[in-house]
Amino acid sequence: MKYELVSGLETHVELSTKTKIFCSCSTEFGGEPNTHCCPVCVGFPGTLPKLNQKVVEYAIMAGLATNCEISNISKMDRKNYCYPDLPKAYQISQFDMPLCKNGHIDLSNGRRIRINRIHIEEDAGKLVHQGGNTYVDYNRGGVPLIEIVTEPDFRSSDEVREYVEKLQLAMKFIGVSDCKMQEGSMRCDVNISVRPMGSEEYGTRTEIKNMNSITFMTKAIDYEYTRQIDVLENGGRITQETLRYNESDGTTSSMRNKEDADDYRYFRDPDLVNIHVTDEEVEAIRRALPELPEVKRERYISQFGLPEADALQLTKSRAIAEFFEAASDGVANPKTVANCIIGQIFRRMENDDAKEKFEVSIPASYLKDLVLLLDSGKIRMNLLKSTLDKMLDSGKPATEFLSESDLSGVDTGDLKKFCEDAVAANPNAVADYRAGKEKALKALLGSVMKASRGRADALEAERILIELISKG
Repeated sequence: MKYELVSGLETHVELSTKTKIFCSCSTEFGGEPNTHCCPVCVGFPGTLPKLNQKVVEYAIMAGLATNCEISNISKMDRKNYCYPDLPKAYQISQFDMPLCKNGHIDLSNGRRIRINRIHIEEDAGKLVHQGGNTYVDYNRGGVPLIEIVTEPDFRSSDEVREYVEKLQLAMKFIGVSDCKMQEGSMRCDVNISVRPMGSEEYGTRTEIKNMNSITFMTKAIDYEYTRQIDVLENGGRITQETLRYNESDGTTSSMRNKEDADDYRYFRDPDLVNIHVTDEEVEAIRRALPELPEVKRERYISQFGLPEADALQLTKSRAIAEFFEAASDGVANPKTVANCIIGQIFRRMENDDAKEKFEVSIPASYLKDLVLLLDSGKIRMNLLKSTLDKMLDSGKPATEFLSESDLSGVDTGDLKKFCEDAVAANPNAVADYRAGKEKALKALLGSVMKASRGRADALEAERILIELISKG
C-alpha cells in the first residue's frame, strides 16, 4: 500500500522588540542567567502584565506579509500547564480569538500552504541540564512570540523546507525578527501523520517539538514518515504523542503523550483588556511594509532583465537588495551592478551569514558612480573590476584610483600598437590560434589589456588581433 505524508507546522518566531511582551525587561539574547528578569516576567504574586503595543504592530506586519486577515478585536488567554520553565504555571497566549487568521504562503510547485492563525504569546524560560542537575534561566521568559500555525497541507519534507525558508526570509525582510534558528528565535513544532494514498481521513499524528534547524527538520520528517509506515505495515497502531528528534542517530523518541486544547484549560486572562485594531491602523501598517522578497525578485527579473538566479541572490536579505537598488539607480545596465555584488563583493564574504548582513566598506553611491563611468565609455570592464577591488580594500571612491589617462581611453593608433606588440611577443599563442585553438586569443587579449592598463576596448582589440594574425 502506498502512503501519503500529512504534515502541519507550528512556527514560533521571537519578535525583535527591545522589551518583553508584558514588562520592560530587555529581550537581548544571552546575558548572565536570570539578569533580564523582573517580578512580572517571573510571575511574582500580585504583579500585573501590560501588553507591549509594538508586539501587536509586529504581529500585524507578519500577518499582512502572509496574506492573513487581521482581527479588529482579539484577546489574551491563559494556557495552563505546570513546568519548571513557566513560573506562573500558565502561559499568556491567544486561543479562540487570534490577532491574525486565514493566511497562506504559495510554494514553487503551485501548492498553497494555508495558515490557520497567527497569535501572540510570551516565551517560557530555559532549562539548563548540568552535572545531573537542572537549572532554570528566566531571561527568555516573557520574550514576545508569534506562533504561526498552518493547516496540515504539507505532503513532503521538501515542501516544509521551502515554506520555512520563505517564512524566515519574509519575517527578516519586514524586520519583525532576526529568525536566528541557532539562537532559538525561530523554531518549529512539526505535526506528522500518514494515510493511505487517496484517503481523505487523517491518520493519528505525532508532534516533534522545538526543531531549530531546517536540515534536521527535514530529516526528522522523513524518519517519522518511514517509522509510521513501518508500524502500520506490521499491524501496529500509531500513538498520539510528543517526540524529540535525536540528532546523533537521526531517530525520534517519545517525550510524553500529546496534549489537546482541553488539557490546557484555556480561559480569558482577567488582567488584560481586549485588543482593538481599526481598519485604518491596519492599512497604515500595510502601507509601511517594505516590498516583500518574492515581489522584489519578480520585479528584478521583469524590470531589470536579471536572470532568476541573480534575482534570488540579490533578495537573500533586505540589506543586499537595498544596496543593489541604490547602486542601480540611473545606470544603463543593472546587470553590471548585480555582477559586481554577486561576484566581487560576495567573494570577500566568508559565509552566508556575512552575506546576509552585507557590511560593505563602500556605500552604494560609490559603486553607482563607477558603473556610470562604464556606461559613458570612459572605462572598460577590466578597469572597472580592478578599480572596484581597490575601492573595497580601502573604502575610497573610484576617483582616488583613476587618473585622467585612465579615463581618456585608448586611441586607435595606440590600440593597434598594443595589438602588434602582443602578436610579436606571443608566437606560441598565435600558432595555437591559427591551429584552431580559439582560447589562445584570450592570452593575446590579456597582453593588450595589461599593456593598456585595462583601458582598451576588448571587442575592438579582438578584431584587430584577428586581422593581424590572418594577415601574418
